Amino acid sequence: MDKVIITVTVDSSMSYPGFKGMPPIDDVEAQAKQYVDAIDAGASLVHHHGVHYLEDSVQEDGRQLSKTDFDGWAELTRLIRSQRDAVVQFGIASARLEEKVRLMSLKPEMMSYAFNVHDEYFRPDPALPANEQYAVHTRPELEAFCKAALEHGVKPEVESFYTGAFWNLEFIRDQGLLPDPVWTTLFLGWPGGAWTPPTADALDYLVRHLPRGVNWNCSVMNPRRQWGLLAQALAMGGHVRVGWEDNPYLPDGTPSRSNAELVDQVVKLAQVIGREPATADEARQIIGVSKPELVGPASL
Repeated sequence: MDKVIITVTVDSSMSYPGFKGMPPIDDVEAQAKQYVDAIDAGASLVHHHGVHYLEDSVQEDGRQLSKTDFDGWAELTRLIRSQRDAVVQFGIASARLEEKVRLMSLKPEMMSYAFNVHDEYFRPDPALPANEQYAVHTRPELEAFCKAALEHGVKPEVESFYTGAFWNLEFIRDQGLLPDPVWTTLFLGWPGGAWTPPTADALDYLVRHLPRGVNWNCSVMNPRRQWGLLAQALAMGGHVRVGWEDNPYLPDGTPSRSNAELVDQVVKLAQVIGREPATADEARQIIGVSKPELVGPASL
């Protein structure tokens, strides 16, 4: 079977506040080590959030999102790239457009953007306050993002929490703003108003309704159901995402000591059905990106 691209995403500060394994968001050296070790375990794509801070309330523009620290993003990116080769994907799809465009100067191969609403509610520990995000991403905003991505040579990652994102994907692609092969991540079990249930039939439904020519990745935020759904995604020919952001717990329910442990579990699942982890160069070929020539802040 085809090689599998394993994405690792370390930052649990939003999704699992209070998880003891997660270093402070501004400790970029500790974050970089988690990514480096996960790459060594078999990940070929790193989805990172740099340094960011959640707004404490809905702002004047009607959104409650995350503010990015440009220098923190630059340093974490440099630390990862100086030690290992992997596809670099900038996350925080909830950041405002102008901040995302500025981050493109750091030359990520990919950048995430939600092609549906942001309505997320993270409160795994009732003793802690909830982390919430709200935003509507209009079609003109999606057009502007994809135009900027084309100008900067950055491939969009289409975040799909439900099938409405597929309609927007086709709308943008029909304008020539989303070159093939398109890459999307399917999000199941993420709590909030954009929730899709973490079930086998929900994953099957999403995959059956994907637009033509789309490579798909699977993210599951549900410690109990994640591992079965990732096995299903692997068997269906999809790619998978793991890490502390999605689920910091091992299949037996114990907290993982590192993101590399989670990647190792996926590698074992994939090998059982005859799939091997893709290397960074193999991942680039599948995704349709080139290794960037690093200039400016990213190469410092």
